[in-house]
Amino acid sequence: MRYNVSHTSIALERALNCEPWYMPGDGFAGRIFRADAATSMNTYEVKLVRRDEIAEGTMAFYFEKPASFSYRAGQYAEVTLIDPPESDAEGPNRAFSIAAAPHESELMIASRMRDTAFKRVLRTMPLGTAVRWEAPIGSFTLHTDAAKPAVFLMGGIGVTPARAMILDAIERKLPHSLTLFYSNRRPEDAAFLAELQRAESQSPTFKLVATMTDMAGAKQPWSGETGYIDTAMVQRHVADPTAPIWYLAGPAAMVGAMRALAAKLGVNEDNIRTEEFSGY
Repeated sequence: MRYNVSHTSIALERALNCEPWYMPGDGFAGRIFRADAATSMNTYEVKLVRRDEIAEGTMAFYFEKPASFSYRAGQYAEVTLIDPPESDAEGPNRAFSIAAAPHESELMIASRMRDTAFKRVLRTMPLGTAVRWEAPIGSFTLHTDAAKPAVFLMGGIGVTPARAMILDAIERKLPHSLTLFYSNRRPEDAAFLAELQRAESQSPTFKLVATMTDMAGAKQPWSGETGYIDTAMVQRHVADPTAPIWYLAGPAAMVGAMRALAAKLGVNEDNIRTEEFSGY
């Protein structure tokens, strides 16, 4: 499925409505970086410690964290299954955002659970099974100039790099003002929602703007924003959209649509950080 990003309103609505194929962190085989992605990467074999369902159709996988493992919040890993019991044309490896913040005791990735051999193995392999991580990779990380606020536009499981960056900034007591726009169809689809709500209640620097786009099909109540992220919603919560650094992540069509939104808000290209995913 592809959207013509010249039709901005359609592309933006569908992209930010979190259709599963769009989601960063959902196990993409390749990524394209606009920023310099130079990094010191190492290979680790880490054991699966536990797994949890964190939203309908979405699971988090927790792995032991080697003492030597060091990374910056927002980076990702290439995860490879070792001698899996089954495989398919998509192969035994995927790229995942590291959803855990660096201060957390375990490594964690999260994924929509599509019916692929890779994800069937990940879902069912015994605890203690080792997988191979090549990490850290990427430069999609929080800027250092705290005078500039940060705004994240994320949807569905694409929230994973934002979760890591936001919790890391709060843990380190960074002075950055952080605003996360987080779009899902329904509350039960929203991974980490309760955790992010708690973080907002405990931090004076973090604002969560969660929005639901399909409450007609919801099982849980919701009193927050509804509808797609658009210029009006952003302007309700960001006083000066030209001031922050903007973080956009996803496939090229989604990033293009979000860039169009940022342009309509008058955001300078130099203030946009993007990460494009392909070949998932």
